Amino acid sequence: MPDLLLELRSEEIPARMQRKAAGDLRKMVTDGLVDAGLTYEGCQEYWTPRRLALDIRGVTARSKDVREEIKGPSTKAPEPAVQGFLRKAGLSSVSEAHVHSDPKKGDFYVAHLVKPGRAAEEIVAELVPAVIRAFPWPKSMRWGAASARPGSLRWVRPLQSILCTFGPETEEPVMVDFEVDGIRSGNVTYGHRFHAPGEIVVRRFDDYVAKLEAAKVVLDAERRKRVILDDAKNLAFASGLELVEDEGLLEEVSGLVEWPVVLMGEFEESFLDIPPEVIRLTIRANQKCFVVRPSGEGERLANRFLLTANIEARDGGAEIAHGNGKVVRARLSDALYFWKTDQSDLPDLPALKPSAEKFGLDLNKPLDQRMARLDRQGVTFHAKLGTQGERVERIRKLARDLAPLVGADSDQAARAAVLAKADLQTEIVGEFPELQGAMGRKYALLQGEPDSVAAAIEEHYKPQGPSDRVPTDPVSVAVALADKLDTLTGFWTIDEKPTGSKDPYALRRAALGVIRIVLENGLNVSIDPFNDVQILRHQIGASHAAPGRLDAILSAGAGGGLFGDRARALIAEARADAPAWLPLVDKHDPSISDSLRGFLQDRLKVHLRDGGVRHDIIDAVITPESCNLLMIMRRVEALGSLLDTEAGKNLLAGTKRAANILAAEEKKGTAVAETVDPALFVLPAEDALFAALNQAEKEAAEAIRREDFSGAMRALATLREPVDSFFEQVLVNDDDPAVRANRLALLSRIRAATGQVADFSKIAG
Repeated sequence: MPDLLLELRSEEIPARMQRKAAGDLRKMVTDGLVDAGLTYEGCQEYWTPRRLALDIRGVTARSKDVREEIKGPSTKAPEPAVQGFLRKAGLSSVSEAHVHSDPKKGDFYVAHLVKPGRAAEEIVAELVPAVIRAFPWPKSMRWGAASARPGSLRWVRPLQSILCTFGPETEEPVMVDFEVDGIRSGNVTYGHRFHAPGEIVVRRFDDYVAKLEAAKVVLDAERRKRVILDDAKNLAFASGLELVEDEGLLEEVSGLVEWPVVLMGEFEESFLDIPPEVIRLTIRANQKCFVVRPSGEGERLANRFLLTANIEARDGGAEIAHGNGKVVRARLSDALYFWKTDQSDLPDLPALKPSAEKFGLDLNKPLDQRMARLDRQGVTFHAKLGTQGERVERIRKLARDLAPLVGADSDQAARAAVLAKADLQTEIVGEFPELQGAMGRKYALLQGEPDSVAAAIEEHYKPQGPSDRVPTDPVSVAVALADKLDTLTGFWTIDEKPTGSKDPYALRRAALGVIRIVLENGLNVSIDPFNDVQILRHQIGASHAAPGRLDAILSAGAGGGLFGDRARALIAEARADAPAWLPLVDKHDPSISDSLRGFLQDRLKVHLRDGGVRHDIIDAVITPESCNLLMIMRRVEALGSLLDTEAGKNLLAGTKRAANILAAEEKKGTAVAETVDPALFVLPAEDALFAALNQAEKEAAEAIRREDFSGAMRALATLREPVDSFFEQVLVNDDDPAVRANRLALLSRIRAATGQVADFSKIAG
């Protein structure tokens, strides 16, 4: 069967766009072929900085004939109706139509139409120009004299040539002829712009690849990546070094070159005083180069770097490496200046004293100075949520509240929270925002902060995605939770929640972070009390009223994990003073906390489902009031284990049967006794079930009190046999109303006993 080769060659395509553009081209062309009635066996896309290419194998040479029937009016219909049918079907007279009969409707006209198939070359010649004109580039441009015409072609960079051939391997392929904005397709491409800029005549894909390779173009991006990686490793090894691998940089560099040539440059050793992360980012961001390190020396870097050229220079690349080295040295000089400046005193120290007093900062320490300046400058976090300084104050208080519950030192948690955002005022983070947290940790260690405090400054941002690690140090856990809960409660308070398609403040990521921190650290903590406290802190901050006493009350309530009762009791005692903030408490809307709890539950469901947990088991365990994430997960695990056993499956069936009978009788208004009366038992199976229920309820309740949900499930599993026997031997709807009501009460006890751990009615099966 014929193969189709397509190449669109242009000036350089930005590296970040190439992979997606090649995928878009593949989808648009193959979808268009299928829509036109063609089939194909396989398609592979390729890209370089200057071309997108498709190799489509096994394309049918011609689309199939399409047969269609158009039903018309009755043969007795008036002439206008018949003429309308003929026009619709494209017939010149009724003699070209067929007459069909229907037992009910009689005879009617039918047009039998056959649309002949089309040659694949004809279809491709129409399809490709349409694809080129409709191509979804994020950014595109017009160029040349044609750009003055309305509707002229737009492309990411000026489109220079189109190659399109079609044919089987056993025959000479044909050139598919079409034109797009003055650019005519052909069987010609061009090699490397410097090494082989002349024309290359192409027949099909195999000789296309071979001729490009000979013209210093490696078409396959994955092969370019392998060449760069292998050559970089070998070049580093030859110098007694090892490459610091960087997949993101490798992907980007492979999109900058068609003929990769790896070279080594160097810079002065004095620059190695800069932290390795800063050196690596400086060289990566400005020169797209890899760094190397001495073999087996951990994080310490060597004063060399590896660059990828797009040309084989006559001098072996010496001048290219030298030129890149000059730029690298200039950039590292800037980084060294930033590094030293960040460890020096700020010029406006006297103005920072009020902020230092507010946060308990030591203005003899550089990082403390930066935090004081962050507060002093009133840097806005969000227009409705106040400044970064106000946010840090909320996080500090919440971290102190959380610390005892996660096993952290309260003073260290508060100190880490105060310094967590300080590096936002450093020169290096201003230049490289992706180093926030990491630089804070380095500067904290330099000024003598405890290891846990320094670690928390870096780790409070974590986890930043499903694959990112979760902080485990208690101080880091307290600050990370405080940061994420403050973010969630803040945006919930101002009603800036995620929508189905938009989440500009990454609130889903923050919620998943809370969930993973709690679950992976095994934190037996109810989230609600802290959410309520933080929501009120946001409301108090927005009121510009003195928060002092209320905040102490809220903190006391949160510390006991009893915001609802304890804090409200304390507030009631304080009413005699009638502080300015008291109306805020009276107007506090609990629906905000309810909505946030529901959002966290939804993210937990997604997290558990991604881990392979059945959705019905999750729904059976979670209630609208559930706010202890760890306990939810343990209930889910215990229920899943129970339902994997034969006893669990039978208990589920029996419980569902009991619930269905009860629901049916309650709907009919049948009386159900409030309590079970053993004196009304008639059969031994009733006595056995009653005794088993008493024992199982007691043991399950005790196990739940100990938070031993597996034990609770085991206690319920003992009900399997008595429940089965009851339904086998007992007729629930006895003629005696008292006996019937008593037996229905037994069924109600079954439902209540299992309901202690889960709503079995929501479980499938």
